[in-house]
Amino acid sequence: MTDNAPDYAFAPAPVVSLPIEGHAERFPVRRIYCVGRNYAAHAVEMGHDPDKEPPFFFQKPADTIVQPGADFPYPAQSSDVHFEMEHVVAIGTGGADIPVETALDHVFGYAAGLDMTRRDLQGAAKKMGRPWEVGKAFESSAPMSAIRTVADIGHPARGAVRLWVNGEMRQDGDLDQLIWKTQEVIAHLSALFTLAPGDLIMTGTPAGVGPVARGDEMVGEVEGIGRVELRVV
Repeated sequence: MTDNAPDYAFAPAPVVSLPIEGHAERFPVRRIYCVGRNYAAHAVEMGHDPDKEPPFFFQKPADTIVQPGADFPYPAQSSDVHFEMEHVVAIGTGGADIPVETALDHVFGYAAGLDMTRRDLQGAAKKMGRPWEVGKAFESSAPMSAIRTVADIGHPARGAVRLWVNGEMRQDGDLDQLIWKTQEVIAHLSALFTLAPGDLIMTGTPAGVGPVARGDEMVGEVEGIGRVELRVV
């Protein structure tokens, strides 16, 4: 330890990171941003009109990530926990007010992820006009795959976004159904927050979201990018 090293009251939390497919180094995660209702059919199933709504965002803490291959522990204080399969953007270079035309230049890679949601607690918060953190930002609410780099796969604009529960397909969408495309999401988000390397953006979920129970097995994929396979325990 150097003489000018800070003296903490207790040990700092470890850096949260994700594996990068085909690489020894890992991707250190700073923040997780999530886009709400970014597929028209999902907006409709949640009771909203997608034609009248600009993109909006909420966050999950980085330490809500579930590493590839780990189980999903059913959370406390809920009896209605839903899956939401999503395409995830990993930011490699940050900035504010990023133009749409250059937004993809800031992407390091892509992953598959699940926005697990305590729907009953989220619904109660909505009715009272309160924030969504209790429904969205709980422990282990962000299972993720490894990241695939832009150098390996480019910038996919099409590809199935699917999820199976106990072998039954429950979600079946495509990246080309995103209301706000990846570059548009980055541009909108960077006007509200200064993005930085290590940020993840969960871009929204197709229709078909629904509940899981202890003992269920979930398999989700974003075609050509990654898969999440996990058991609810």
